Amino acid sequence: MRFHGRGGQGVVVAVQILATALAREGKYAASFPTFGFERRGAPVAAFCRLDDKPIRERTQIYHPDCLVVLDPLLVKSEQVFAGIREGAILVVNTGKPIEERRHKNLSAIGSVDATKVGLQEIGEPITNTCMLGALAAATGWVQLDSLCSSLEEFYSGQVLEKNIKCVKRGFKETVMTQW
Repeated sequence: MRFHGRGGQGVVVAVQILATALAREGKYAASFPTFGFERRGAPVAAFCRLDDKPIRERTQIYHPDCLVVLDPLLVKSEQVFAGIREGAILVVNTGKPIEERRHKNLSAIGSVDATKVGLQEIGEPITNTCMLGALAAATGWVQLDSLCSSLEEFYSGQVLEKNIKCVKRGFKETVMTQW
């Protein structure tokens, strides 16, 4: 899986939470980021590998099975879709209806207005945990309960409760479009 967003949106934390959740399910997972300019607002990509056997490869994912796009403006970039495999799934932060396929290799798009959810639940346009719920809904590769329990390793108190709400709403509010 390849995640795309901007610095400050929680892309790196999202893949760490995802890898933790997958490990809790007894799966093997590896997560790591890549940065250009390390500043708020700069494009960021992060990667998560999932397998049923130990993962030794630590390179970027050049041919993802799934793209998760936290910043809806990035979905217009051809770089985001570079190398995606046939049958790939796109999980995108948007409140707009999906009217086009975006790329010939996509088999499905899961969309959720994660910005709205972040504003309503956290009070800021932070989209990462909502997008993890959307990923779970769109792919079935990780369980909602695993994601929620993994948040405890990253957050506490009210921040934890708000992010659990974001994950659950992302799962519940994801709209699927398939081809």
